[in-house]
Amino acid sequence: MHSDFERGVRSAQVGMVTNAVLALVKLLAGIFGNSYALIADAVESSADIFSSLIVWGGLRIASRDPDNDYPFGYGKAETVASATVSLMLIGAAVGIAVEAVREIHTPHHAPAPWTLVVLVLVVITKSLLARRVGEVGHEVGSSAVQADAWHHFSDAITSAAAFIGISIAVWNGAGWESADDWAALVASVVILYNGSSMLRTSLRDLMDRHPGEDIALPVRRVAEGVPGVAAIEKLLIRRAGIAYHVEIHVQADPTMSLAAAHSLGGLVKSTIRTAQPRVRGVLVHMEPYVAGASDGGGRKADGG
Repeated sequence: MHSDFERGVRSAQVGMVTNAVLALVKLLAGIFGNSYALIADAVESSADIFSSLIVWGGLRIASRDPDNDYPFGYGKAETVASATVSLMLIGAAVGIAVEAVREIHTPHHAPAPWTLVVLVLVVITKSLLARRVGEVGHEVGSSAVQADAWHHFSDAITSAAAFIGISIAVWNGAGWESADDWAALVASVVILYNGSSMLRTSLRDLMDRHPGEDIALPVRRVAEGVPGVAAIEKLLIRRAGIAYHVEIHVQADPTMSLAAAHSLGGLVKSTIRTAQPRVRGVLVHMEPYVAGASDGGGRKADGG
């Protein structure tokens, strides 16, 4: 699991360096090329630098082992980082929208044509970076890294919108100077949507929402396949960063000794953790099983 954290950290570091370079390039191009869309793009890239720093810090904290103060581990630090990055996306979208509206109502010169070349390079770079970071986030199961990827992708979107806006302004000439500002405004809506979606996902994880059957079903099947397990009465799973914590109620022969039940519970725990490496903790409750219930399954014995 620590290797997954390291991969996430490396992706954040690469993104941070790339964003620093692009932010400077876009800021200079926006100032000298008379394009607010590029300046807004530079601001968004600057926010990306801080988002990568937050992801980096969140993953570093989440990788710590459980201790007396945090017996369930530090995994939620990764989810908090994801929520923070999402809020930064929303904040950037609102800021860009406000400034875009102000620029639309302010007479100014049309952007310089050469700024289009800068935007093409930015779109290509950020699209490739977003794709790579997104793949890492999906592979390691990190919502913070995936949020960082969306941040990169939103930068590519704003750059693509700026390219369209500047192209319209340059092509049509006088009277179309604000086209790149309208493009920035449209891009802010896309960024706001992405930020809100990522924030919703992070909040669900913080509220311990069920992770879905694609996670729960394999865990259930593994537990049911352990010799001695008669049935699974209850299965609760919550996510903590890139790891999962499982609480499972296992039904078994009610006549077995306490020592045997304890051993079976330990076997269920180790089997689940071996089969599902992302499961960090497993709490097993042993329950008595009685065959021949009316529904054809088992039921708990009285007092269970």
